[in-house]
Amino acid sequence: MEKNIQGVNPLSSSDLIKKGKEVEKSGESDFGEVLKESLNEVNELQKKGEEAMSDIATGQVKDLHQAALAIDKAEMSMKLMLEVRNKAINAYKEILRTQI
Repeated sequence: MEKNIQGVNPLSSSDLIKKGKEVEKSGESDFGEVLKESLNEVNELQKKGEEAMSDIATGQVKDLHQAALAIDKAEMSMKLMLEVRNKAINAYKEILRTQI
């Protein structure tokens, strides 16, 4: 019995594959551009999360549930970005250790 929370769309691996195929078909975006767009998205979510926290602290929050969701989205996006960074660094180090 799965319910979708309003405003939060579930993300599956097929969604990521579709997005990757769209990027491949368009040929316009390269890895750097996709990474930059993702970082900008994480930045925007962080700003919204900080704004929601300040609204809660000052008592100006209109909908506590939406504020909590904004904070959670910001936290999860930051964790995902850090994991992607860690994987990229590990891959780079592995390439450096490879003997030619």
